[in-house]
Amino acid sequence: MNFELTEEQQMTRKMVRDFAENEIRPIAKEMDDSKEFPWEIIRKMGSMGLMGLPVPEEYGGAGADTIANAIAVEEISRVSGSVGITLAAHVSLGIYPIYRFGSEAQKSKYLPHLASGNGLAAFGLTEPEAGSDAGAIKTTAVLDGDQWVINGQKTFITSGSIADVVIVAAITDKSAGTRGISNLIVEKDTPGFRPGRDEDKMGLRGSVTSQLFFEDCRVPKENLLGEPGEGFKQFLITLDGGRIGIGAMALGLGQGALEAATKYSKERVQFGQPIANFQAIQWMIADMATEIEAARLMVYRAAWLKDQGVRFTKEAAMAKLYASEAAERACYKAIQIHGGYGYSREYDVERIYRDNRLTTIGEGTSEIQRLVIARQVLGKL
Repeated sequence: MNFELTEEQQMTRKMVRDFAENEIRPIAKEMDDSKEFPWEIIRKMGSMGLMGLPVPEEYGGAGADTIANAIAVEEISRVSGSVGITLAAHVSLGIYPIYRFGSEAQKSKYLPHLASGNGLAAFGLTEPEAGSDAGAIKTTAVLDGDQWVINGQKTFITSGSIADVVIVAAITDKSAGTRGISNLIVEKDTPGFRPGRDEDKMGLRGSVTSQLFFEDCRVPKENLLGEPGEGFKQFLITLDGGRIGIGAMALGLGQGALEAATKYSKERVQFGQPIANFQAIQWMIADMATEIEAARLMVYRAAWLKDQGVRFTKEAAMAKLYASEAAERACYKAIQIHGGYGYSREYDVERIYRDNRLTTIGEGTSEIQRLVIARQVLGKL
């Protein structure tokens, strides 16, 4: 077993970390305070190849592997969860379905633009009455001549209102259950498609999370991804990959919390000495470091399995579950180590704690991850 990163993966880490420290960290707090979306940062990331890191070069991407993409999400999230989730959702949920299931014409049309960072992609799955039960969506798409007519609404869609392209899950055959769900590509400014409100969130306040409405929204017949009725299978496969992205995001946030707590414990003096000298603090930091490292191995292994072309459903769910909950514990301890200052918005750990809370919910809650894992372990009962 080789645990060494390749030279390319090591270079990706250094490049992204330098960018995150120099360009994102200085504005991370301001972004959270103002809730302003960081378009300039996104475009710079596009020029660096980060917005299409795993996209093949023939479609305008960097042609990197899934591990390199996970490293990029991890390093960005280490300083800003808002930018981290924007990157993760754009690549894993927005771009991936087009690359994996799209026709050659669809890939050639959309991927170069999206990989450049000049436009964002989103995935419209969740609805007011269809969260964990993704198969319960009510949005419909009816074929009328050479166009699909879409009606319905989506909610909690990352980058939804600002995306150039949204992949929309809709029922195309009401009699077929989940086998009657299809995915369609909808471009911004398409008549009948309009964003609703952007959510005022607890954390990740520099990212956009939107309602989307479709009222007799017409898209060309060729905007269907794959064949009719393949949508449910497609988005389950997409969510497997998305869980690696959220796991990497949690990993970065947990690492950020650990580094902040370590630094503060060496600087904060109580009872005549740095609090890092006290066993209570040392044990918290030891637990944080151990769990974050374990999470890193799980996330990277799931990414490696994806790159090998083998099924990774169980491993992605495990990585996402463990990384998000390990980061939650790390953030809790980081605030505890900071004491009263940790509860103040003056220090980053307060923001990191709020940003990480979403990782146990998005891409399937921790409870859904346990259900996925149990089914994989137990088989069909």
